[in-house]
Amino acid sequence: MNGQTRISWVQVRDKIRTRILDRVYSPGDKLPRDEDIAVELGCARTTVHRAMQDLVQAGLVERKRKGGTQVRIDPLTRATFDIPITRREIEQRGSKYDYQLISSILEDPPTPVLARLGVQQRSLLLHVKALHLADNRPYIFEDRWINTRSTPDILSIDLKCESANEWLVRNKPYTHVDVRFYAINAEDETANYLSTNAGDALLVIERTTWFAQDPITTVQAVAAPGYQLTSLV
Repeated sequence: MNGQTRISWVQVRDKIRTRILDRVYSPGDKLPRDEDIAVELGCARTTVHRAMQDLVQAGLVERKRKGGTQVRIDPLTRATFDIPITRREIEQRGSKYDYQLISSILEDPPTPVLARLGVQQRSLLLHVKALHLADNRPYIFEDRWINTRSTPDILSIDLKCESANEWLVRNKPYTHVDVRFYAINAEDETANYLSTNAGDALLVIERTTWFAQDPITTVQAVAAPGYQLTSLV
């Protein structure tokens, strides 16, 4: 990069993060040495080191002494909290996990969904409804919309076998998030899936994530009665 201003650690971080999100570096892959990245990008090794520190703190990579840098198998997507994989949360409770895909359809989202995502122009989004179970009992009813423009790979995933929650946590880290907690009175559909009565009060966790300015997903997770959720699906 002769005659050009050297790039900052933030630019290095963003380049590496983009490669991880684009699966140039897949989960479990070992990254090039800091020295090699520095030569490629025309910056100092200390600049790459600083960028890697931020990626470690973001939960995207892990560094081992004399072992190099590796993309995490299960990235910890962080904002002010970590988003766990629901399957693991249930298993850590000592319960048996199961998952049922209810529907997965490309459709025109309603206005409130567009508002949550901050999208002005209408386009088809992937609408996923699913049920997470603990010991064969309903645990979370998930009503999710996914922006396929920012997350096109989701269309090739068999969501009957892998939940959108697990795939997104593993493959689509976010840069910022909006979370809301509130209660609702169960409508017929929700009551049916959660094996409760219509009109019962239920806890809802609503979460929307973005990478930079691109919306990724918005989800309403409704907890079955009797569970105290830590999962944010």
